[in-house]
Amino acid sequence: MQKLKFILQPNRALQRYGFIFYQNRNFSALPSYTQLDYLQEEVLVEGRAKSRAAILNRPSALNALTTSMAARLNRLYESWEDNSDIGFVMMKGSGRAFCSGSDVVTLHQCLNQGKTEECKAFFETLYKFVYVLGTYLKPHVAILDGITMGGGAGISLPGMFRIVTDRTVFATPEAQIGFHPDAGASYYLSRLPGYLGEYLALTGDKLNGVEMIACGLATHYSLKERLPWIEERLGKLITDDRSEIENSLAQYGDLVYPDKRSVLHKLETIDKCFCHDTAEEIMNALEIEAAESYSEWCITALTKLKEASPLSLKVTLQSIREGRFQTLDQCLAREYRISLKWISKRVSNDFSEGIRARLVDKDFAPKVRIEFKHTRKL
Repeated sequence: MQKLKFILQPNRALQRYGFIFYQNRNFSALPSYTQLDYLQEEVLVEGRAKSRAAILNRPSALNALTTSMAARLNRLYESWEDNSDIGFVMMKGSGRAFCSGSDVVTLHQCLNQGKTEECKAFFETLYKFVYVLGTYLKPHVAILDGITMGGGAGISLPGMFRIVTDRTVFATPEAQIGFHPDAGASYYLSRLPGYLGEYLALTGDKLNGVEMIACGLATHYSLKERLPWIEERLGKLITDDRSEIENSLAQYGDLVYPDKRSVLHKLETIDKCFCHDTAEEIMNALEIEAAESYSEWCITALTKLKEASPLSLKVTLQSIREGRFQTLDQCLAREYRISLKWISKRVSNDFSEGIRARLVDKDFAPKVRIEFKHTRKL
């Protein structure tokens, strides 16, 4: 419990980390990104008649975000917002992913080399861009074609329009690698129907594009084959009117509904099991439900919880619950505070150990410092 309190407690000295949100979004105090912008090819730019498109371009790494990418996005979006010749902005990814999230393998290497300041700079730069997008004054269209996970959701879901396709795969798997859903996750997950946000955050379960439409994470659905038509249509628009953009997107959209196997048809059970105040109580509720209903889904959800970092589950649950009553900037500031305490390793080494076990050595046998108390067995 002391570890959990240390991670979540407010930090009155947050200003010394250089991470403060202002309601007028004045970024004059932002650090210079000159030295971080040496890899411009990782974020390409396409110019259109009245719009600009940012293209995440690390296909071999599933467009995983680096500090230089987040810094370039910050600078591009700020300049585009100030440019009266640009009516709206788009974002998409290269290859089979929109964005797989943060480049956690690089973060792992930095932590092992004692480069904590570089990790802090990454989180600061990323979260500031999420805030820029969440308060953007111009219409924004994100094309989430392919893998959209973790920080990849953070740099797209706060925007006005979110297009998903038959290839879209969404997830927030941070608890499975010993971290916490961040980049605004505690804001948008906490606003999903019932306790679906808690379920997705704690289990890391995936949603497809149709399910994202159904629960409100996305605004438009299209088959991948139609994306060239959508982009061509948007590229010809001479407008900054969101209704015109909306009408253009609607021309190529589809009405879709989740199939009968979708987790969205289990919202009643999710609410019953994930409404509890602690991770231990949630696991007990799943065990009871599985014993009474012989539900394979309950057993699978329980297995995913047991595979996650116990500390991550506790922090994640409280983060989502607090996010229900906070604005985006408040959620980001709290997530930043949690992230800094996590990478300090003063509380736990679960983040580095989780990345090692799942993404580096791939032995899938992380060594965690705390365990859950005994729970019922099936």
